[in-house]
Amino acid sequence: MPDRQTASEVFDREFLEIRHRLLDVASALDRINRSADASSLQSDQRMDQIAQAARIITDGKADQASRLQMVFSDEYDEQWR
Repeated sequence: MPDRQTASEVFDREFLEIRHRLLDVASALDRINRSADASSLQSDQRMDQIAQAARIITDGKADQASRLQMVFSDEYDEQWR
């Protein structure tokens, strides 16, 4: 059975992809913020979700992926058909 990789090994392997994805998100937000009506999104719940997601990925706590998924998920509704 192979040994588990160290955090450093995983980080070395993943760093460029993480960097790419963060730059992609930042670029999209820059385009939104430079648009003529950017202030119209201040009350948009999706922008709040993005801000909450950014806090999750920087808080250093466990289960970031599942907590992030819950930000963008609807509550369970037993009555849903």
